[in-house]
Amino acid sequence: MHRKEKTENLKNNIKYLIKSRGVTQLSLCNSAGLTRTTIYNILEGKVINVQQSTVRKISDFFGVSYKEIEHVDFEEKETIESSISLHGNMNPAAIPIIKESLLIQNFNKRIGELATLHPLTYYFGAACNLIGVLLECEITGSNEPGDLLIINKNCSNCGREKLIYDKTTRKLFITTDNFSTSEHFCVIGEIIEERFND
Repeated sequence: MHRKEKTENLKNNIKYLIKSRGVTQLSLCNSAGLTRTTIYNILEGKVINVQQSTVRKISDFFGVSYKEIEHVDFEEKETIESSISLHGNMNPAAIPIIKESLLIQNFNKRIGELATLHPLTYYFGAACNLIGVLLECEITGSNEPGDLLIINKNCSNCGREKLIYDKTTRKLFITTDNFSTSEHFCVIGEIIEERFND
């Protein structure tokens, strides 16, 4: 896909997401830490090459996939999903964002309680028992400090990537191996989405 097509998709998706989510350009700018000029220039088609860090901030604000926002027509996708879904047009789920250093002491608290104690992000899709883990240390070969991992705490051993806390080293790691919580390891849950911090 050419850069111009990606930018056109991004522009159309921002317009659609602003309208469908009931937010304003101003709230997008303020919450995502972008200038009004940046958003204006994208929406008016004045830029061809949007910085990846800007794309990530926009996708994180709307709680949508960074990989999809430049490639997928969200209006078409959500129209199809809402017409075939039993749940219809779903509300976004509020996901508490827990810093890595606070993760273990908060791990057994209920999601509702965590949502009142920690900052929130939003996830669009079927969501139950989800938390966001804000990384403060690098996970070698995978993630950097500042990345946000959306985790489903109801972990099923289905071969998907899981976030594990090693109690000995006090570090997180990611694996597709079957792990269960033990005296050495704590299974945080299944990784549903990664949001990268550029």
